[in-house]
Amino acid sequence: MTAVRQAPAATASEARPRDGGDTRIPLWRLTQVELRKLSDTRSGLWLLIVIGLAAAGTAAIMLFAAPDAEQTFAGFFAFGLVPASVLLPVLGILSMTSEWSQRTALTTFTLMPRRGRVIAAKLIAAVLIAIATTAAAAALSAAGNLIAIGTGGAGDWHIEAALVGQLLVNQMVFVLMGSAFGALLLNSPLAIVLYFAIPTVWSVLGEMVRWLHTAAGWVDINVTSVPLSEPGMTGGQWARFGVAALVWVALPLTLGTVRVLRREVS
Repeated sequence: MTAVRQAPAATASEARPRDGGDTRIPLWRLTQVELRKLSDTRSGLWLLIVIGLAAAGTAAIMLFAAPDAEQTFAGFFAFGLVPASVLLPVLGILSMTSEWSQRTALTTFTLMPRRGRVIAAKLIAAVLIAIATTAAAAALSAAGNLIAIGTGGAGDWHIEAALVGQLLVNQMVFVLMGSAFGALLLNSPLAIVLYFAIPTVWSVLGEMVRWLHTAAGWVDINVTSVPLSEPGMTGGQWARFGVAALVWVALPLTLGTVRVLRREVS
């Protein structure tokens, strides 16, 4: 007769996976993963390359087409951030929709069941990309300004710290707006099309329809963000931009987060 000894039941702490579980993965590591995913995919990598080439192109345009008086560090910097402000939101959309468009949601949310932490990591990664892009644009602007000094441009290095902050805020808000559209729609092509279409249509209606002028002055983010590229932004302009950011960033991001948290993974 063979005796079989039953193993004692594992405690809750022993049964928990050592390397898995949502509480075992710090947020900074999740952010690193999301940053790596932004450049690992072919679309994300080429988008970053295009942003870099476009920023270099803006410096070349300033050198060959802008008047000498406008060839300053501030001029290069403000103009150099235009491509990033247009294309970076697409990167935010791709980040938010990657699990659903590439059908990796099951793997991602199995390794990290707390979906809110994944969303937070994606948002932090988007903000860090915006900061890095702004820094890269500053470096390209400095190079362009040095060339301008040698070719007869003004070459002024002065730029107000407040303007730098405003330009950085502009980059972060628009990339978060793209992330918000991606979280809300969870479909890359649809989110990209609607991200560009809806604000544009609203801007056109705000200009054409007289009774929408007042609302457009507060809700049209394309209008309220214009003062960010100019020094000396007033409190009223900040208030208008804040209201527009609530409508175009906070609202869709909140709804999108709820949708991601509740959506069935199949």
